[in-house]
Amino acid sequence: MDFSTAADLRRRLEDTGYLGDDALATVAWLAHRLDRPLLLEGEPGTGKTALAEALAEAGGVPLIRLQCHEGIDASQALYDWDFPRQILHLRAVETVGAVGGATALEDVEASLFDERFLLARPVLRALREAPAVLLVDEIDRADDEFEAFLLEVLSTWQVSIPELGTIKAETPPLVVLTSNRTREVHDALKRRCLYHWLEHPSLERELAIVRTRAPEVPKELAEQVVRAVHAIRADAELIKPPGVAETLDWARALHELGTRELDTASVAATLGVAVKYREDGARVRASLDRLMAR
Repeated sequence: MDFSTAADLRRRLEDTGYLGDDALATVAWLAHRLDRPLLLEGEPGTGKTALAEALAEAGGVPLIRLQCHEGIDASQALYDWDFPRQILHLRAVETVGAVGGATALEDVEASLFDERFLLARPVLRALREAPAVLLVDEIDRADDEFEAFLLEVLSTWQVSIPELGTIKAETPPLVVLTSNRTREVHDALKRRCLYHWLEHPSLERELAIVRTRAPEVPKELAEQVVRAVHAIRADAELIKPPGVAETLDWARALHELGTRELDTASVAATLGVAVKYREDGARVRASLDRLMAR
């Protein structure tokens, strides 16, 4: 992951198809150079997860993803032991002991917690396999205890496994944490990170994204779809405005249907590609004439 400057990082992200602005490229480059985690917050669909994927691709390193959820704990992020294989190992030891002589108890216990029975979860994998990009997705869905555990790891870049000792990253991974802000991330974790708020892209940038990621879609249709998405997002009452991924899906779907020009009928028939809540769909359909006029 040799990014010489923020401008170099931005160019290499663009080579992967991720079109960010100077501010985003700069904060990502600083996170890489300073070995600091990068916390990205913003509405769903603004490209937070996609940035981590693009960083890994641009740097030629693996992407290791930890998907957070309610109730996640340290064992799911760090490591676990392969209990079925350990039981099979015990039975094999018993068989060999019965046939060829007893095995010392200490040796048996030590062999149960051998490296071969260790199941490395994403955080441990990132420490051992770095350079890598560790994506901690939707950290706002985890609880306070998990945040505290994560803060300790990100402060020291090491973990202790009682049976094996301390494992420390030779090169800290580039850590990207994302949050949809369903709750506030604690200040202690924020202080450890560099921070960036991701907005939905401007009309011009989103059109460039569609042209880059879906070049098969005719230019006029792509522009009409992007304008329609921006008009839909302008409704502040929507439960979930469509993100960039929905814009791409909608443009591709319309192209597959042979649509050459966006009209009321094509919008009504394909709206479920872009809008994923019944209430939002009803609001958009009720204002189709005004939407198409815009």
